[in-house]
Amino acid sequence: MRLSPDEAGEASSLLRNLGFPLLKVHHPLNHFDFTRQGRRILVIGPMGSGKTEFSARIWRDSLVARAKTGAAGSATSTAGADRREIFVVRSSLDGSRFPDYPSDALAYRGGFERCGGSIGQARDSFALESLLAENPGAGTWIVDEASFFDERLAYLIKDESRSRGLVFVCPTLVLNFRREIFNQTARLLLEIATDVFTLSAYCEESECLADSLYTYRYYLVDGQECPAPYFDPLIIIGGDRTKEDGREPNYCTRCDEHHYLPGKEYTFFTLKPLGEAAAKGDLRPLLAELAAVASGSDSSRLGTSLRAHHLESEEPCPAMLRSLRLPCLAERELAYLFAEQNLLTAEQLRSLVSDLGLDREYLMRRLSDNRRPIEL
Repeated sequence: MRLSPDEAGEASSLLRNLGFPLLKVHHPLNHFDFTRQGRRILVIGPMGSGKTEFSARIWRDSLVARAKTGAAGSATSTAGADRREIFVVRSSLDGSRFPDYPSDALAYRGGFERCGGSIGQARDSFALESLLAENPGAGTWIVDEASFFDERLAYLIKDESRSRGLVFVCPTLVLNFRREIFNQTARLLLEIATDVFTLSAYCEESECLADSLYTYRYYLVDGQECPAPYFDPLIIIGGDRTKEDGREPNYCTRCDEHHYLPGKEYTFFTLKPLGEAAAKGDLRPLLAELAAVASGSDSSRLGTSLRAHHLESEEPCPAMLRSLRLPCLAERELAYLFAEQNLLTAEQLRSLVSDLGLDREYLMRRLSDNRRPIEL
């Protein structure tokens, strides 16, 4: 039987020559190639898919490669930077994820690698630029959670890889819990990447073995899973432990069937138009809806929308309505309108918080997470 071009790869041909039947041979899991310069590598997938562990493998490969002598050095070096020398950059916004690990650890859910002086933290692209200047001999840079950085990061990476041959490895989310492009930084990283490695995970629903590409955000209220609504704050900084406070999220991976995302229709049919009316000076409709949401009233348009779409529909999904049990729903709506949509002024925000007696501490924390800090 003749092999198709796709089947006639080196590994497949070897198996045939050895007398094995025709098999589906996947691409081998190669060691990292430190001889190739100027690469911009994205490692993407949902939370828990092994993105940082992928980077830890590159670190371990570098330990072997650095032991090589002679021609190995010239093959892996450009403009004074040796790509076998790795520097790890963690986002300072993500510093609380692994509090029990050493400060020099490249930590992931299954373990860690000690990086000594070859690891640092950066809050933005300017801090990364300083680290690049301070470590000119490092030729490979692992920038963990790169989507947490400002969008200038993509162009800094592109310029440094082109001018100095540096290699950048960016393990990061490109989809947020809404199953949308995480932010403009993620979009630009996809645009400038030379290589993309996509990782998946099992769906973490208890009875499901489907493959998952999605990060799912949920909260625990009295031990019950409550899915995050669509308008939940985009970025919430926190650790990697299970939390039973309805104000603090948990994450797992879920397949399409078990990824619950209530409130998307409400956000675009109701919440955003109310914010747009407020931006034009009419705050009263938004105030009325926030008051109903904050009181847990059945008359809120949020509750009406969720019941219509997830109880009274052809394919009911009662799990969606559990999001109504979450605390601080009105505060979450305000964070969405102010930090993401930029529809409310600071004065309007303070007025609404004061009139409704909302949780100032919670709201200020979430606005700070999303780079819109404000005193309320």
